[in-house]
Amino acid sequence: MSLINEYRDTEEAIKQLQARLNDLKQSEKLQKELEFEGKLRALMGEYNKALPDIIALLDPESRAGKSVRAAKPVAGKRTRKMKQYANPNTGEVIETKGGNHKTLKEWKAKWGAAVVESWAKLVG
Repeated sequence: MSLINEYRDTEEAIKQLQARLNDLKQSEKLQKELEFEGKLRALMGEYNKALPDIIALLDPESRAGKSVRAAKPVAGKRTRKMKQYANPNTGEVIETKGGNHKTLKEWKAKWGAAVVESWAKLVG
């Protein structure tokens, strides 16, 4: 994009934002919210209270909820299930959650991945 085109696009965006700002300034709903915020901040100052104090007063369970939310596992990440592989050729048994087990890799190299997976059963 040429510099003059970028200039014109930016100028147009500024005009649109200014129009939106003027609409918001004339909104009664915004005026009421600004008035409420001003009165609330004045009241908080009068009683030497901060926003966390107000939140704790109005919603005492909000602090407990935050620590519980932080303890949950990350969304999308699931825990792997334990698998037990019993080698019918040697009688050896291994348990693993993933495929990065040294012996499991050796078995897959020797007998093939499909065959070794047929030896698996879920544990717990």
